[in-house]
Amino acid sequence: MGDDSEWLKLPVDQKCEHKLWKARLSGYEEALKIFQKIKDEKSPEWSKYLGLIKKFVTDSNAVVQLKGLEAALVYVENAHVAGKTTGEVVSGVVSKVFNQPKAKAKELGIEICLMYIEIEKAEAVQEELLKGLDNKNPKIVVACIETLRKALSEFGSKIILLKPVIKVLPKLFESREKAVRDEAKLIAVEIYRWIRDALRPPLQNINSVQLKELEEEWVKLPTGAPKPSRFLRSQQELEAKLEQQQSAGGDAEGGGDDGDEVPQIDAYELLEAVEILSKLPKDFYDKIEAKKWQERKEALEAVEVLVKNPKLEAGDYADLVKALKKVVGKDTNVMLVALAAKCLTGLAVGLRKKFGQYAGHVVPTILEKFKEKKPQVVQALQEAIDAIFLTTTLQNISEDVLAVMDNKNPTIKQQTSLFIARSFRHCTASTLPKSLLKPFCAALLKHINDSAPEVRDAAFEALGTALKVVGEKAVNPFLADVDKLKLDKIKECSEKVELVHGKKAGPGADKKEFKPVPGRAAASGAAGDKDMKDISAPKPGPLKKAPATKAGGPPKKGKPAAPGGTGSTGTKNKKALETKEIVEPELSVEVCEEKASAVLPPTCIQLLDSSNWKERLACMEEFQKAVELMDRTEMPCQALVRMLAKKPGWKETNFQVMQMKLHIVALIAQKGNFSKTSAQIVLDGLVDKIGDVKCGNNAKEAMTAIAEACMLPWTAEQVMSMAFSQKNPKNQSETLNWLSNAIKEFGFSGLNVKAFISNVKTALAATNPAVRTSAITLLGVMYLYVGPSLRMFFEDEKPALLSQIDAEFEKMQGQSLPAPTRGLSKHSTSGAEEGEDADEPDDGTNDVVDLLPRTEISDKITSELVSKIGDKNWKIRKEGLDEVAGIINEAKFIQPNIGELPTALKGRLNDSNKILVQQTLNILQQLAVAMGPNIKQHVKNLGIPIITVLGDSKNNVRAAALATVNAWAEQTGMKEWLEGEDLSEELKKENPFLRQELLGWLAEKLPTLRSTPTDLILCVPQLYSCLEDRNGDVRKKAQDALPFFMMHLGYEKMAKATGKLKPTSKDQVLAMLEKAKANMPAKPAAPGKATSKPMGGSAPAKFQPASAPVEDAVSNTVEPKPDPKKAKAPGVSSKVKSAQGKKVPSKTSLKEDEDKSGPIFIVVPNGKEQRMKDEKGLKVLKWNFTAPRDEYIEQLKTQMSSCVAKWLQDEMFHSDFQHHNKALAVMVDHLESEKEGVIGCLDLILKWLTLRFFDTNTSVLMKALEYLKLLFTLLSEEEYHLTENEAASFIPYLILKVGEPKDVIRKDVRAILNRMCLVYPASKMFPFIMEGTKSKNSKQRAECLEELGCLVESYGMNVCQPTPGKALKEIAIHIGDRDNAVRNAALNTIVTVYNVHGDQVFKLIGNLSEKDMSMLEERIKRSAKRPSAAPIKQVEEKPQRTQSVSSNANMLRKGPAEDMSSKLNQARSMSGHPDAAHQMVRREFQLDLDEIENDNGTVRCEMPELVQHKLDDIFEPVLIPEPKIRAVSPHFDDMHSNTASTINFIISQVASGDINTSIQALTQLFQIESLAREASTGVLKDLMHGLITLMLDSRIEDLEEGQQVIRSVNLLVVKVLEKSDQTNILSALLVLLQDSLLATASSPKFSELVMKCLWRMVRLLPDTINSINLDRILLDIHIFMKVFPKEKLKQCKSEFPIRTLKTLLHTLCKLKGPKILDHLTMIDNKNESELEAHLCRMMKHSMDQTGSKSDKETEKGASRIDEKSSKAKVNDFLAEIFKKIGSKENTKEGLAELYEYKKKYSDADIEPFLKNSSQFFQSYVERGLRVIEMEREGKGRIPTSTGISPQMEVTCVPTPTSTVSSIGNTNGEEVGPSVYLERLKILRQRCGLDNTKQDDRPPLTSLLSKPAVPPVASSTDMLHSKLSQLRESREQHQHSDLDSNQTHSSGPLTSSSSSTTNIDDLKKRLERIKSSRK
Repeated sequence: MGDDSEWLKLPVDQKCEHKLWKARLSGYEEALKIFQKIKDEKSPEWSKYLGLIKKFVTDSNAVVQLKGLEAALVYVENAHVAGKTTGEVVSGVVSKVFNQPKAKAKELGIEICLMYIEIEKAEAVQEELLKGLDNKNPKIVVACIETLRKALSEFGSKIILLKPVIKVLPKLFESREKAVRDEAKLIAVEIYRWIRDALRPPLQNINSVQLKELEEEWVKLPTGAPKPSRFLRSQQELEAKLEQQQSAGGDAEGGGDDGDEVPQIDAYELLEAVEILSKLPKDFYDKIEAKKWQERKEALEAVEVLVKNPKLEAGDYADLVKALKKVVGKDTNVMLVALAAKCLTGLAVGLRKKFGQYAGHVVPTILEKFKEKKPQVVQALQEAIDAIFLTTTLQNISEDVLAVMDNKNPTIKQQTSLFIARSFRHCTASTLPKSLLKPFCAALLKHINDSAPEVRDAAFEALGTALKVVGEKAVNPFLADVDKLKLDKIKECSEKVELVHGKKAGPGADKKEFKPVPGRAAASGAAGDKDMKDISAPKPGPLKKAPATKAGGPPKKGKPAAPGGTGSTGTKNKKALETKEIVEPELSVEVCEEKASAVLPPTCIQLLDSSNWKERLACMEEFQKAVELMDRTEMPCQALVRMLAKKPGWKETNFQVMQMKLHIVALIAQKGNFSKTSAQIVLDGLVDKIGDVKCGNNAKEAMTAIAEACMLPWTAEQVMSMAFSQKNPKNQSETLNWLSNAIKEFGFSGLNVKAFISNVKTALAATNPAVRTSAITLLGVMYLYVGPSLRMFFEDEKPALLSQIDAEFEKMQGQSLPAPTRGLSKHSTSGAEEGEDADEPDDGTNDVVDLLPRTEISDKITSELVSKIGDKNWKIRKEGLDEVAGIINEAKFIQPNIGELPTALKGRLNDSNKILVQQTLNILQQLAVAMGPNIKQHVKNLGIPIITVLGDSKNNVRAAALATVNAWAEQTGMKEWLEGEDLSEELKKENPFLRQELLGWLAEKLPTLRSTPTDLILCVPQLYSCLEDRNGDVRKKAQDALPFFMMHLGYEKMAKATGKLKPTSKDQVLAMLEKAKANMPAKPAAPGKATSKPMGGSAPAKFQPASAPVEDAVSNTVEPKPDPKKAKAPGVSSKVKSAQGKKVPSKTSLKEDEDKSGPIFIVVPNGKEQRMKDEKGLKVLKWNFTAPRDEYIEQLKTQMSSCVAKWLQDEMFHSDFQHHNKALAVMVDHLESEKEGVIGCLDLILKWLTLRFFDTNTSVLMKALEYLKLLFTLLSEEEYHLTENEAASFIPYLILKVGEPKDVIRKDVRAILNRMCLVYPASKMFPFIMEGTKSKNSKQRAECLEELGCLVESYGMNVCQPTPGKALKEIAIHIGDRDNAVRNAALNTIVTVYNVHGDQVFKLIGNLSEKDMSMLEERIKRSAKRPSAAPIKQVEEKPQRTQSVSSNANMLRKGPAEDMSSKLNQARSMSGHPDAAHQMVRREFQLDLDEIENDNGTVRCEMPELVQHKLDDIFEPVLIPEPKIRAVSPHFDDMHSNTASTINFIISQVASGDINTSIQALTQLFQIESLAREASTGVLKDLMHGLITLMLDSRIEDLEEGQQVIRSVNLLVVKVLEKSDQTNILSALLVLLQDSLLATASSPKFSELVMKCLWRMVRLLPDTINSINLDRILLDIHIFMKVFPKEKLKQCKSEFPIRTLKTLLHTLCKLKGPKILDHLTMIDNKNESELEAHLCRMMKHSMDQTGSKSDKETEKGASRIDEKSSKAKVNDFLAEIFKKIGSKENTKEGLAELYEYKKKYSDADIEPFLKNSSQFFQSYVERGLRVIEMEREGKGRIPTSTGISPQMEVTCVPTPTSTVSSIGNTNGEEVGPSVYLERLKILRQRCGLDNTKQDDRPPLTSLLSKPAVPPVASSTDMLHSKLSQLRESREQHQHSDLDSNQTHSSGPLTSSSSSTTNIDDLKKRLERIKSSRK
């Protein structure tokens, strides 16, 4: 008992393992109870027993074992983890349970196995059971078979794989044990129940008695389809559903499921493949060639026996097929022919798809052999060709079949038709697309008219079958010409046809297939899509056919329809043509006359051949009228053109009559149903006249009209052949010119290049240069469409000519295709021109492939050559290869038949001599180009061996092989390669090079395909083994390829395929699949799928560089509803463009291009907000890591997938850095155009860029930083404010890069940090940078400390976070750093703080070690010795900071960053430009405007206060140091109701650094009437002044777009004149004229332009007189005349001013008459006014004396003006020099320049520059020049002051004596005081500017030569970009702001006298203003 009690205390799991059986029994019982109680299948309790279950079932004690089995069964049923135990438990059951005598044990064992199957472990269970069948113990074998049988019976054949079971069946039937044989019989019956007759072949060799018994059992089985009775866990819901349905009554769905439930098990699949090649008799190939037929027969019989094996192993059967083919084709003994045919049948049946590669060689031979009459031969051939058909597709052999259709032998015709009929039965609507049906129908329609009845019947049967397969709608268009009797016959045949795919044909097919009805341009392309599936990749022929574009046609590889001159007679075309095209029989002259007389006036017909040309002309006029009025349907076109051709016809001598005649031809062609018959009548005459000087254009117009009516391809062919059949060179050259133009208008589709080439060659050889030139031009146009392959035709021309052609091609390179403008409309409406149009894409645009004359080279591939290539001596082999290369080179384009060459070349691909391998690869590349798409028939026998070469150990050989494979794939498409098992066989080879190259190639190609053959699944097991390859590169490539396999096969199939892997591998692979699923790219869409698929199939775009119908389809189908989801292609047009833009695009590249149009960032509403929420809610990982882990990259990829274009994302996450560079380049390109998208995805873009910071590649890093600079510039322009999230996930990683060893990178990072302050507050940046100082990288610490210094210097102590004290303590720690640079940076930063904050710094720092403190004090002392700019800066900053606080409320989308942004720049570049706070601008500016607009009160004129107080206020607003550029907002219109806000908005535009933006903004402003009228006189005057000055600025000419700028400004001026308030603008112009005439420094050109503006206004006066406030205008004129009395005006050098004034008054008088005198109300004492006297005089005089004089004056004046303006540039230079002298810093430099200048130009007069300055300044300059030992004087003119003042052009340093009296009361014209305010601002600001900080503007020369400092130099940039003076005035405000600040802080920095000068000057002006008010 002692023992007992011990184990009783143990826990259950330990009892189960106890050595005592009782303990175990008790343990199992308890375990069973526990298992039954656990409800949760995932309970941790289950895991305890995981390792014990095997022991449960294998217990040595039989009684205990039974309990254990029960417990195990419950465990397997309920435990989540049970699946892990499958292998060990089932093998335990097999070995230890099935051999037990107790039936109960066996039952439980079987139950456990079935339960494992139920929990989805069928494969593992089946594997163990099959192993059990090999056990020696028959009991175990029987039990295993029984288990398998039960499993199959319950779960069905979908779950239990039958193939392995069937494989062992024959062995079981041979067992010695009866029990085993009986059980085998039972399972055979069960298998038969599921797969029926598919089981017969595998069992055909068992004992006949057993077979008979089986047959008997099989017969007894019920015929209904079996259904599983038990389901897997995953299917149990389905089971429940089934039960419900059955209880609900009958099995509704059950019936529907039948078809699916019975798995389509193919007996073939169950068979073992037999290898027969090695079993062929050794002497087979000799015997088959033997002379004696008996020997040949023996050889064939040996093969026949071997091929009877129902499944043959894949191998190289090429030689065997070739031998059999030879017997079929050449052997005279018909018995042997039949035998060979049987052998071929056996091969085809045994190899199935693997035989496909040989099909193309054999089919023509068999078809030709149908000429044999013997029934047994015919039957054998039929069987052979039918078996072969099943191994390939109709598409692949269509060429050969169609070629035989024209054979003269009726038996061949009959048998071919019957073969077609049988083939059609195997097709479905989708595998028999219209493109394929069309050529077959055309050929069969000929046969139904054949003289032999059997041929007719066969054709009827074939057409009937087609009708049945695809439905009437698809076939009817081809049967339009068939008479009713024959049509009925066809229909009758169709009813009798039994299709192979019963369900899929008939009416169902009708429903499915009807969409590509030829005439319906907009018909949905869905069907076309289906059609394309089968043929998409490899078939250029049919591909170009897109149902929606109504173009289709047979893939006429080498044979375009009717290559001769007449497309209409080509047999393939003809039938279709006649149904679509207007066909007219040729009428006799009499009939024509009769018809014409019915519609033309009788006189007209009589006078046609009158001898008097006038009568003929009159007749033509009548003729034309009659034609114009005729209705299309009633117009007898042929009759009318015959009348025109009637004598004198085209020999008409009078050109007027002839012109008319040609015009009428054009009219008839446009208005009537014009047929080719009519065209034939007139074209000759037109070509004759095309070279005529007077009639040529009319002839061309007529030709174009005919081309529209009869299609360009036909017309062009006719016209060309006519032109070149005559000798007139003028006609030839003009015809060529016409054609060049016509191609551009009509597009290129359908043109038969081949037909033109010969004519063009003739033209190129012409003696007349015009003909040659025209020919070359035509070639250029053709090149646009055809691409580089066009040159191949002309390579043998003379070098000189070839170089001309090349030059023309060069010109055309990169030009986009003109969209066809003609030839569209009619065809889209008539909906019926399938005929001609249908063949177009084939003839014209198939990569020009079909146009090239192909040479047959098979005769050159002699047996000697082949044996040379296979010679033992490598040199001879090389010779052979050289010869082949020569043959191909010479032929250029070859036919697909190349004899024995493939076999010979294939042998060389594994040559031991690598040089020869490479040479062979080069030849194969050549071959691909030469043969074009036809190379596809060699893919299997030559292409796949090239892939084998990818496994070569030499890199260069692999590279050559890859290039060759790509060259082939480009021609063939991918389908050929992926079909069959070839690729999977290649991947099976465990060659790492082969695997990685091949997988890399597949990864590149698969994404571009829209569909792939199902055989792709065969590669998956190999792909999985590559994922676990020992070679890292192979694994990587396999991972890269995984998503693309999944894209085509789907996750489910891929996951299912893992079933066969080992458990460990399976888990790994499944994990990779999950990962790949996330990255799985979408399949490339059909071009244009979004918008009702206008482009049909997959590849129309590919092979249609441009075809009119595509354009047409787009126009028809797209407009209604561009799919919103497809933001990518606005109505597909962009796709079409990209398709056209490529010349002869290679498949893949075009795919890519096609996708690349459209936006790269998709704006997802609230996408960013959602992402931030997710990150906050911890739904996704926070972007925080030391190095990016995979999960971060995956997460980013997922987030990006919704808002980044697919192709771009692929580039961004590519493993190769070059792709990252590409992605960045694309992002840079799209930055400006997709601002919204960029901002919407900003967080993701920044995160992606942080990943790039971890890359080791410098080029990527540089590019990324480049992009960031542009990005932050854009963001600041857009006034974007970085969110916390964006900043936190980006800035820390950017700061890492500030420590890069490369200088340039550090510089870039600093520049980016600098720009970031514009979009993110500096105070928030501070902590990030502070964090960067803790880095281990000393460079990073130093740079971060420096950056902190800059921030403090720019923004003051406020930025120090969390508090200045803490921050400084942190910084001070680094004074003791071991790195010198870090120490220095820390000290400098603290010194900076000291400069801003003074001695308080020491308090804030706290205790420092003695050494550190002494270093700091030393540094502070040293810095104090330097002349410090710091204190000044501090002062500048204080007002700034206070302002920023007050105006924070008014910030627009900006953070506090804004107020300090520009400061930071200034601190960094030490340029000393203080920029005022941004926000101030907005608010103040509005206030200021209101004041100007509304203040009609008195001006406060107490001088000193006004200046001191008002000016700062006024200046602030105009300052826009960093203009924010943006295109004028779409909401502009909504805003303009509130003028102030709009002006406020537009000011930033106008002051943009970008000329275009600025001008655009102003234009926009002046387009809106209500806004334009708001502009006051003063504003308009400044604006006009600015614009005119800009137009005259000589520097604009230096700009590349200078002319453009001037033109734009000119237009803007006109806008301003027309749209502004007419009173204000007239007033402004008058004041401007007055000022410009007064100002000594103003250029006469300026005044002249102002006057021109006035003249324009005078011209507008008649329309605007009523809207003008005449009183004000007359007041302005009065003031003008007061300032300039007549005497003074007459003294002017030009008489224009006085004339302008007189003209203005004269016009006003004329318009208003005597009433004008009533409008003098505003003039105070009008009696004294010269104006009134003048007006009175004018009223009396007659009014037209002034005009004639003024013309002469104009001429005189103009010549004078030219003379004067030549000196302007010199004066600009002098003005610059004086600016420098006037500034404090650059005085010396200025004087030196003046000295140099005077030395150079001894006659330069500097007097005028000194005259107006103070005495002090004059003596200073003179003294300065004397010091430089130079004093000379001469004469010169006063220059304009270079764009300094937008107001009154006062020279640089005005003094109190500056022409006060003459300026007089310039301002007298104003009504309200607001204008004085404006004036005053500008005057005050200008004066302040001129004397002080002028040095802040570098001289122009330096500006133009050195690149401006980035954001800091915004003011200099503005000057440089020469925008309007308006902006210059803003800059000057900026400077004067600086002055005022400096003056406050550091005493006068300028010479005191010059500043007093300003004050005096101002006082005087103010007094003047006051007096004028009185």
